[in-house]
Amino acid sequence: LDSFPGVTNGGKTTLANRLKKSLPNSSLICQDDYFKSEAEVETDERGFKMYDVLEALNMEDMMTAVHKCIKHPNEAETSNRMGKVFQRKSEDGIYFLIIEGFLLYSYKPLSSVFTRRYFLTVPYEECKKRRSSRVYVPPDPPGYFDGHVWPMYLKHKDEMEETEREIVKILPFYQRIINGSLS
Repeated sequence: LDSFPGVTNGGKTTLANRLKKSLPNSSLICQDDYFKSEAEVETDERGFKMYDVLEALNMEDMMTAVHKCIKHPNEAETSNRMGKVFQRKSEDGIYFLIIEGFLLYSYKPLSSVFTRRYFLTVPYEECKKRRSSRVYVPPDPPGYFDGHVWPMYLKHKDEMEETEREIVKILPFYQRIINGSLS
């Protein structure tokens, strides 16, 4: 059971999808699939929607999917936000469950099930550039990245570093995978 949390637009989904394609008998769960509706997401004092907190996610539903994959891996059907359904039957009895998201280690029931823990990060400038090139629904309001997204990332990263052990931080190696220089 491998986990890939990290900074927004840091390559988590790309890496997870590439691993999924490379590993036979694997399933993928994407935390972004578990966002609550926009109406259910709180707004902070500056008017920013607070998507970067656990309360913006249906974590109980995500845990149900994780437990289903663990208990019945040969029947597991999971999907990512692009609508692809992954289901592979094992001939050798070995299964892989890949979970990617930005707050995986902040939710203790989920954090406790991981076998291997990785953390993906990119520098501030690269993250901001990637984020500004993406289209979000609803769109990011002016100042959202600097006023909410990056500060929340730093907060959660600091909390993770204080509480989690045995985390492999990935930057240069996985960047080569994302850029296609490793197969």
